[in-house]
Amino acid sequence: MNLFDDTDIFSSGPRRTKVFDLPDTDLILHEHFFSKEEADRYYTFLLQQTPWKEFDWTVYGTTHVAPRMIAWYENRQAGADPNQADYPAELLEIKAKVEAECNIEFNSVLLNLYRNGNDCVGWHSDRKDTFGENQIIASVSLGETRPFRLRHKIRKDIPVVEIPLYHGSFLLMAGTTQSYWEHQVPRTAKDILPRIDLTFRQIKRSTL
Repeated sequence: MNLFDDTDIFSSGPRRTKVFDLPDTDLILHEHFFSKEEADRYYTFLLQQTPWKEFDWTVYGTTHVAPRMIAWYENRQAGADPNQADYPAELLEIKAKVEAECNIEFNSVLLNLYRNGNDCVGWHSDRKDTFGENQIIASVSLGETRPFRLRHKIRKDIPVVEIPLYHGSFLLMAGTTQSYWEHQVPRTAKDILPRIDLTFRQIKRSTL
């Protein structure tokens, strides 16, 4: 993993909002939601200071080390592990700005670190048993631009949608998106810098 401050090459531009006209989803992209200066600062801090860890996943009965690293933060709850990490101030700043934009309070965030082009995530939709029906996910991207792909689970006549997620962008997935669509971040053979993805969620726990 490269831990260095090399943010000058990351894409920057004016803030723009795009609402996607697609069936069975409420999908809104805020490009450059964070300024270049904000995105650079958050990227450098999270890349260097987050307690990243590898994790195992099982596919068709075989366990592998996932091709990315993660970190998880969740609002404290009764009986929580006393060693559970608190949100750093920088993460709280990002969370507050996202919540103000979509008028939703999130109680957890999953951070994914894609260290290079070989790191990826395959086709999937988020689990209903953990996050409930019609969950809302706010995804913030920092670092290298990676394509975010979506495909409809039933409608094979709808082409795969590809959205480039730039440094400082914010993608909101709501409505029935997780019920009807899958998404992925594919591998690439290009020599690219790390990307950090923060997905803010409303996890369902009886003790919260």
